[in-house]
Amino acid sequence: MFDAIAGRYELINRLMTFGLDVHWRKRAVADLRLPQQTLILDIAAGTGDFSREISKQGMRAVATDLSFGMLHEGRGMPDRVQADAAELPFRTKSFDGITCGYALRNFTNLAGTFNEMSRVLKEGGRLSLLEVAEPSSGLWRAGFRFWFRRVVPFIGSLLSDRTAYRYLPASTAYLPSSDEIIRMLNESGFTAVNHRRILGGLSQQFIATRKS
Repeated sequence: MFDAIAGRYELINRLMTFGLDVHWRKRAVADLRLPQQTLILDIAAGTGDFSREISKQGMRAVATDLSFGMLHEGRGMPDRVQADAAELPFRTKSFDGITCGYALRNFTNLAGTFNEMSRVLKEGGRLSLLEVAEPSSGLWRAGFRFWFRRVVPFIGSLLSDRTAYRYLPASTAYLPSSDEIIRMLNESGFTAVNHRRILGGLSQQFIATRKS
């Protein structure tokens, strides 16, 4: 499915978020609070939005994704590896940081993926995850549901693959609650897990540190 939408994936992302996803990724990378030249693993890298931002901020990105089509279409990703996030082909404690954008709900083995993130991170390494959320207030929630469940699939059907952009909004049903995600990260070896909602709850971010 992701191979099929790779060609226009970034365009539709910009339309879906009115370009706000660019700013959210920029802050998510900055929140790693890691020195320049450190090595960051971008999991579910897609076509490289996070990886390019990592490079802009002076760090080296290694992009990995299960979708070969996404990696093939990607730009600004000199180091890219096709891999399952639950079985990463990297040595233990080989990365200083990890990013992952809007993919948690697509992992069939989320606990295993968090375990692998923990395994490949160095002690004290940093994790920054972005994921969709749903606003809690009535007006924001109503607007979000109409846009995400009705307008986004319509845009996707016009510009890309209809089936995929019906699945993507529906996939939020597979996303655990924020409290559950925090618990899972703790169990996988992360500490100081911080969760914040972005712009009224349109998106959410998890920041954590690998236990020493």
